[in-house]
Amino acid sequence: MPEGHTLHRLATDLTAAFAGRQVRVSSPQGRFAADAATLDGATVVAAESAGKHLFVELEGDRYIHVHLGLIGSFDVRSGPAPAPVGQVRLRLANGEAYADLRGAIVCDLVGPERRAEVLGALGPDPLRPDAQPDRAWQRIRRSTRPIGDLLLDQSVLAGVGNVYRAEVLFRQRIHPQRPGNTLRVSQWRAIWDDLVVLMADGVRLGRIDTVRPEHTPEAMGRAAREDDHGGEVYVYRRTGQPCLVCERPVRTEVLAGRNSFWCARCQPRFRSRAVQ
Repeated sequence: MPEGHTLHRLATDLTAAFAGRQVRVSSPQGRFAADAATLDGATVVAAESAGKHLFVELEGDRYIHVHLGLIGSFDVRSGPAPAPVGQVRLRLANGEAYADLRGAIVCDLVGPERRAEVLGALGPDPLRPDAQPDRAWQRIRRSTRPIGDLLLDQSVLAGVGNVYRAEVLFRQRIHPQRPGNTLRVSQWRAIWDDLVVLMADGVRLGRIDTVRPEHTPEAMGRAAREDDHGGEVYVYRRTGQPCLVCERPVRTEVLAGRNSFWCARCQPRFRSRAVQ
């Protein structure tokens, strides 16, 4: 599933291509046809993302709400729109650019009330300037759930997926199974601040790079990572490979329904000092 930086970058691309201009709206597949007809010819105001949700605002307080899910894509291209290929659920076009939506689990026409409801159910997004990280901390500090579980809960923290979860916990030397209520506020602030920087880099680069300068392929004299997710990472999908810091084999186990990755030396398991 695309992580938050992908949706933020997509919102930026959609705004650049369509904002302030009338847009042709269609549904070649047919599943969005009735709503597309009511929007056709309207002016696009802007697009925005919140976590893994996307909203394309059109005049009249109307929003196209999109969630890509696991296999969805929303491709923005320059030039006149060609004949649609495949199951295009939504097409936006203005003669100079077009965008085709495929495979999304959500594509709905909503008003401001529904948009507010969706946003209100999400935790703070590290990519949004209006984010309030203390909202997430208040949930984390009271929870016995593992921090690796909490970071994927979109009602706690929006936009973080499996890659950022694994990588930020490695960078902060925190085991993914550590209970949320055992973290110190300084540790949470370090996680948040790190995510703000890493995810902004993801928007800028179009991929997830998390290794520090001293651990890049050039600095270490090692081969670049070969993976369809791209980017240089410490532990994500590196099971059994040597840790870039200590050379201990990277481990994995299922956590919150997703594979979790960590280094046993760099991220030791939390041991409570409380008297039993």
